[in-house]
Amino acid sequence: MKNVTKFLALVMVLFATQSFAQTKLGHINMQELIALMPERDSAVLKLENYAKELEETMQGMQQEFNTKLQTYQQKNATWTASILEAKTKELEEMQQRLQMFNQNAQQEMQQLQQTLFAPVYEKASKAIEKIGANGSFTYIIDLSAGALIYKGTSSIDLLPEAKKELGIPADKTQPTQFNTQPAE
Repeated sequence: MKNVTKFLALVMVLFATQSFAQTKLGHINMQELIALMPERDSAVLKLENYAKELEETMQGMQQEFNTKLQTYQQKNATWTASILEAKTKELEEMQQRLQMFNQNAQQEMQQLQQTLFAPVYEKASKAIEKIGANGSFTYIIDLSAGALIYKGTSSIDLLPEAKKELGIPADKTQPTQFNTQPAE
């Protein structure tokens, strides 16, 4: 809501000045642009491969825990108190390691996503800055940020020009898989 209020205030200031006639507005959907970039595809592939490795490790740990739990359930009635205590403690420690691994894996995935996508976002931002400077735009609004409440006919969609700037084929369309928003 703050962004909408700031945007409305900016528009009112622009209308109040005579320089508004010289204002050149442009818009682009940055999420769509990012989704079309080949660097994004490479980052997604690396992220998916890493996620697969983590999942395989987690499954192996879970399988080991399940095997020990099954043995524990089958034999606990025949064990002495000291063996039962040791096996119980071993299972509790394994369960804690599983939980810790899962938490660490989630954090590592978020960090890797940020690391892999940072250069993609930077490249797209630089392309938009270049287009803005070369096209003498006063403002370029990112439609995916949700800060725009009205899109008039005088606003120019810069996605085709950004595709050209980044060497993305004009007919390439946005894939429908994987979220590309940066983690906060």
